[in-house]
Amino acid sequence: MKIGDKVRFLSETGGGKIIGFQKNNIVLVEDEDGFQIPFPKNEVVVISSEDYSSTKFTMPTIKSKNGESEIELNQDNRSIKSKMKEGQDDMSFSFDDEFRFDKIDDEKEITFKTPTEERQGGDLLNTYLAFIPTNIKQFTSSAFEVYFVNDCNYHIQYSYLVAEGNTWELRYQGEVAPNTKILLGEFGRDVLNDLSQIAIQLFAYKRDKSFVLKPSIDVKFRLDPVKFYKLHSFSDNDFFDTQALLYPIVEHDIPIKPLIVDSKKIEEEMFSSVNQRLSMNTNHRTSQNLGHDLQKKEGVFMHHEHHNNEDISVIDLHAESLLDSITGMSSLDILNYQLKIFRETIDRFKGKKGKKIIFIHGKGEGVLRNAIVNKLHYRYKRCSYQDASFQEYGYGATQVTIK
Repeated sequence: MKIGDKVRFLSETGGGKIIGFQKNNIVLVEDEDGFQIPFPKNEVVVISSEDYSSTKFTMPTIKSKNGESEIELNQDNRSIKSKMKEGQDDMSFSFDDEFRFDKIDDEKEITFKTPTEERQGGDLLNTYLAFIPTNIKQFTSSAFEVYFVNDCNYHIQYSYLVAEGNTWELRYQGEVAPNTKILLGEFGRDVLNDLSQIAIQLFAYKRDKSFVLKPSIDVKFRLDPVKFYKLHSFSDNDFFDTQALLYPIVEHDIPIKPLIVDSKKIEEEMFSSVNQRLSMNTNHRTSQNLGHDLQKKEGVFMHHEHHNNEDISVIDLHAESLLDSITGMSSLDILNYQLKIFRETIDRFKGKKGKKIIFIHGKGEGVLRNAIVNKLHYRYKRCSYQDASFQEYGYGATQVTIK
């Protein structure tokens, strides 16, 4: 197997031409669209070889004038390579230094590397973990492959870690070239529970050129084992010809931090918020911060504002606004109730395209906001979100727009 060989992939459709080799038995394959794909050497098979080193050729023969004999110009079966090398030693010393030719070193390793091709708009970091069933036709018994997808113009150094109690185990580590994907490994359903808590650490850079420095990234999230038993969790995507379950790591330079519940932080945030807000005058807070009459609707303090003919609904998710009492409730119970109100509100307005909803969740440790963002990424992908106006709602409010 060498540069120039045409290969096809064993584990998925497609193939291309080998243009280089990397460490750990990785070959770099260029497909017909010019996309460079790193692939394990044992996962490709050669379908045609372009080996010119042993190519033989037949020289013409010249007839003598009397036609009685022929002189064959090619009298041996040596390769072109050996014929080219013949006489080099003599030639290298047959001229003055000014005209001396370089001697060909046919044993020297080829170090040429194809220049990295960058795409427009690819300087924002976008990376994903992708999970693909190995046999989607027998999904209930299929194992899964895990890929690292690098959808940006930066090289990525990554570490993939799995939690083991209070410690972590390094499962995969390496480098991914720009705008490529790499197979990390394969696992069965029997180990899903052992892989539920994952940490990804990465940093980005470019080779042989200056670039905008990106901060290193450390993201922790949970794999939901239930999704690996539901075929509809796997969907069409831009990176694979088959359906895949994608977990974003960083999108548009912003690290994604799906929910990992820290009960102590939730408890501190919830009870601190309750004590602070109950000590304030309710009527004063209402007139100053909201400026509108509140109506309690299905357990939610909701009011409507009109800006430039837009109807904006405002939902206060603070515990004391939703609940008459939190006695006997754990911090996780309170969080789950707040998320229930969030889901019901989105579902209520999901048919109203362009509808804007302001969710007031407070600043605190950001636990509730991270939980809301997690739901928007994985359950309400058609909704967009941004920080709400600080002048109107203060810190700790998120605006969601129904698409």
